[in-house]
Amino acid sequence: MTTAVLFGSFALLLFLSVPIGISIGLATLITIFYSGTLPIEFLVKELVTSVDSFPLMAVPFFILAGEIMGKGGISERLFKVANAIVGNKTGGFAIATIITCMFFAAISGSGPATVAAIGGIMIPAMVRNGYDKKFATAVVAAAGSIGVIIPPSIPMVIYGVVGNASIGDLFIAGIVPGILVGLSMITYAYVYSKKKGFKGMDEPTSLKKIGIAIWEAKWALLIPVIILGGIYGGYFTPTEAAVIAVVYGLFASVVLYRELRIKDLPKVMVDSALTTATVLIIVGTATAFGRYLTIEQVPTKVANALLNLSSEPIIIILLITALLLVVGMFMDTLAAIIILTPILLPIAIQIGYDPIHFGILMVVNLAIGFITPPLGVNLFVASGISGLSLETLSRAVIPFVFAMIFTLLLITFVPQLSLFLVGLAK
Repeated sequence: MTTAVLFGSFALLLFLSVPIGISIGLATLITIFYSGTLPIEFLVKELVTSVDSFPLMAVPFFILAGEIMGKGGISERLFKVANAIVGNKTGGFAIATIITCMFFAAISGSGPATVAAIGGIMIPAMVRNGYDKKFATAVVAAAGSIGVIIPPSIPMVIYGVVGNASIGDLFIAGIVPGILVGLSMITYAYVYSKKKGFKGMDEPTSLKKIGIAIWEAKWALLIPVIILGGIYGGYFTPTEAAVIAVVYGLFASVVLYRELRIKDLPKVMVDSALTTATVLIIVGTATAFGRYLTIEQVPTKVANALLNLSSEPIIIILLITALLLVVGMFMDTLAAIIILTPILLPIAIQIGYDPIHFGILMVVNLAIGFITPPLGVNLFVASGISGLSLETLSRAVIPFVFAMIFTLLLITFVPQLSLFLVGLAK
């Protein structure tokens, strides 16, 4: 009955449009009052201890790095590189937008941040070049979800902390799946553009043009190399890499590109602090929520129920995938990872899945939630940029959702797509 109160009150609060972090905390508090088995101090203690973590410090720094680079002219230079390579192809602007989102994903670690940074530039540019506004907005919203798959990734940091998995291994395991998701989106964008007659630029591409674009963006392109190279070279931890990303981003944006002014920094700091506060409230309340589930032995009950349904690993992993796809539609990605990892990870290990591989599956699953209503954070951000209604945009992204699900199934049943780079790194 206490579990029913916990989930029932949580669902009711979400229905009343209470913010996700507050909903989780209030649902936990209501259940504590109802059951009387735990003191009120339980919630307070979890709120404090859950964020008292060195690996978790990477989150605010990656958020700040993304804010700095998004406003420092880096996204525009990344687009120029992508446009120089594919801009003259059919659907060149759409394909370049997806590639730019993949580049920016290797900097920001956040889906909505990627949409905000790229969408403001690319949606108007695509519309000016004859692209349908619905398609242009859908491209940015969908490609922004790659921001949490290609490392660095904030959800991967959270999974690593909760699941006691190597954050560095998760980062490197996300590279190939992120590229595959991008390629699946590029394939659909090309087919749609060919059907609709969305042509590329008239100017032919050339090695000289590509070389100039790469040279102008060299400081931006160095960022993922420094972050991932430093982690796997043993020079610093993922948390230290996040700090270095902030320092390097500041240097590149203020000194090298000179597009971020000193007087802009207070606003950048405030924006990143607000995002960080939102994230950490979710982390704290979701940890308390998950800990209460553990006390009530819900993970054990769910595991037994799933294993009783079938003994076939394929069936079980498909059931988990379906569950995560539905959860991603209604729950924040970070909250879902914190609450569901202690429940689902032991089941995945029991049926033979590597914890790193399963972490990638969770992140890709929940990344699809960025473009599926009603929560669909990327949809809200892209809708705000383009002015399209949420209903119109939700219909436009459906093909991209199917492209992501296809890629998800591919990496689910071919584990080496995630794990072979981890093996090479070791």
